[in-house]
Amino acid sequence: MSTRDADLKGSEGRLWALIEERTREGADHARIDQRIWDLFGEEWAVMFTDLAGFSRHVEAFGIIHFLQVIFEKKRLLHPIVAAGDGILIKVEADSFLLLFKRARAAIECAVAMQHACRDYSRSRAPEDRVLLCVGIGFGRVLRIGDSDVFGREVNAASKLGEDTAGADEILVTGATREAAGDLPGIAYEVLDADVPGSPKNFRVRY
Repeated sequence: MSTRDADLKGSEGRLWALIEERTREGADHARIDQRIWDLFGEEWAVMFTDLAGFSRHVEAFGIIHFLQVIFEKKRLLHPIVAAGDGILIKVEADSFLLLFKRARAAIECAVAMQHACRDYSRSRAPEDRVLLCVGIGFGRVLRIGDSDVFGREVNAASKLGEDTAGADEILVTGATREAAGDLPGIAYEVLDADVPGSPKNFRVRY
């Protein structure tokens, strides 16, 4: 196998080979872009989770204590994600990036996760509580195997989950709200905030 063939092996290698081709003088961007979307374009619900108070708690109690809280978050939420048919793509510090085939499944799983965090935190000291923030987007994205995902709804979900949502909140894009439809026991409240990629967003009331 040549070095070039080795470089092209797998989804990530194929993507970056096409991106490299796109940088060449005279490259047909439209044709290359279509090849990329044909290869990697899929429709997914994208969920970002975060923990409220990261910087404040690290400053007060130290990074090792907060690593323990992250460990508890993983132990608490991984079984719920698996039961909800979510796919864990990436863990970065206190954040999860998850994919779900249906917007409805993502919202239902987010609600289950929030209930589990509330139940867990009820008897804990403030510094030990798992205070979950969730953002969800839905639409066509570029999924690169199980290593990463890119797209407008990815960016919006990241902004909602990591920068906008507070503890116990689930924020969703307008596309997510439309795709999920009405759910038993769920209401939507218009969020007075737009984010890049999603001008209309909602807070989930559960």
